[in-house]
Amino acid sequence: MRCPVASPHGHWVHWGTHPTLCSQDTRCLAKRIVMGPVEAAPEYRVIVDANNLTVEIENELNIIHKFIRDKYSKRFPELESLVPNALDYIRTVKELGNSLDKCKNNENLQQILTNATIMVVSVTASTTQGQQLSEEELERLEEACDMALELNASKHRIYEYVESRMSFIAPNLSIIIGASTAAKIMGVAGGLTNLSKMPACNIMLLGAQRKTLSGFSSTSVLPHTGYIYHSDIVQSLPPDLRRKAARLVAAKCTLAARVDSFHESTEGKVGYELKDEIERKFDKWQEPPPVKQVKPLPAPLDGQRKKRGGRRYRKMKERLGLTEIRKQANRMSFGEIEEDAYQEDLGFSLGHLGKSGSGRVRQTQVNEATKARISKTLQRTLQKQSVVYGGKSTIRDRSSGTASSVAFTPLQGLEIVNPQAAEKKVAEANQKYFSSMAEFLKVKGEKSGIMST
Repeated sequence: MRCPVASPHGHWVHWGTHPTLCSQDTRCLAKRIVMGPVEAAPEYRVIVDANNLTVEIENELNIIHKFIRDKYSKRFPELESLVPNALDYIRTVKELGNSLDKCKNNENLQQILTNATIMVVSVTASTTQGQQLSEEELERLEEACDMALELNASKHRIYEYVESRMSFIAPNLSIIIGASTAAKIMGVAGGLTNLSKMPACNIMLLGAQRKTLSGFSSTSVLPHTGYIYHSDIVQSLPPDLRRKAARLVAAKCTLAARVDSFHESTEGKVGYELKDEIERKFDKWQEPPPVKQVKPLPAPLDGQRKKRGGRRYRKMKERLGLTEIRKQANRMSFGEIEEDAYQEDLGFSLGHLGKSGSGRVRQTQVNEATKARISKTLQRTLQKQSVVYGGKSTIRDRSSGTASSVAFTPLQGLEIVNPQAAEKKVAEANQKYFSSMAEFLKVKGEKSGIMST
């Protein structure tokens, strides 16, 4: 097995086996220890040159594609917008040539384009306004197509060589995204050193297709997607998680490239750790959401509060407590239809209020035990206010405010009368005839009448 051999001083001596190595160098060869900067290794320089060569080949392919496109637009100008990929366009031009009727039932074309694209190309070819190419122009086009295909094959051979040596150049990066993708992004970036200096957001865009598809849906070509997005580790996820996964993988690739550029963890330990972290996050993203269970409210933890006592507290409770009227209004009879108190508030009734038969609201019963105490000074003040000075008044007597002691008579004109005289007569009559102590009069005559009957 060929491996890099280094001297004890840290400088590169030879690549491969050396017949005249000292004993120390032989032990270094047995242990396969890589010392010194990897950029000094001849094979690394070859790999870097190969990566740079792939970039140059890509530029040459773009130039050849532009040449073929300009020349073939005379024959089929619409083909450029129908086939946006450069290599597919070159292969299609080589297959069609001057005869556009080859679009129908062409097996070689089916290996290049999809069936839907072939159908659109054949329909457009039947209505195109292009002109026939001359033999000289057609030969130049075919020569350009062959040259482009050969360059593309050479580029793939270089990629295969770089992939085979990626375990030596960037072992940690190759573990995460694979040797093929690592070789591609290294080739586009211009080497491992340039790749390690790039931020993750730029590494994710390496290899992005910047194509304008006129007349096609933009859903077929994803914007801001490069080699990392199309790698196997990202494509193994569902489509809705791939962009998020590409950002994560690009961030880890940045770390792995910086580790590889400083020749740390040559056995790939950091790469395996980063890949395990990526896979754990992928599994976390794809876990089903937890089932939400409806939990009952917990029992309140508040204990009984201290009850405050005292005269002031009792008075406050009496002042804010329910009165007897409110208690009667809140009581309801079982099995009886209540009448609404108001037409606007349906269902609001007076309860047991006013159901005693008297038609009046009874006075509230004052509890003597809890009755508020009145000071003697306040009692004297209330007594003074209740004393009547200057005779009776309508306010103190609670009589009608329109009652007056002056009356108009047809005989004497103005006459002073007592307004309560009629009320006194009614009260006396009620006391005489309807009193509970009243007795029957003339019982004897009634008895004789009863006997005679």
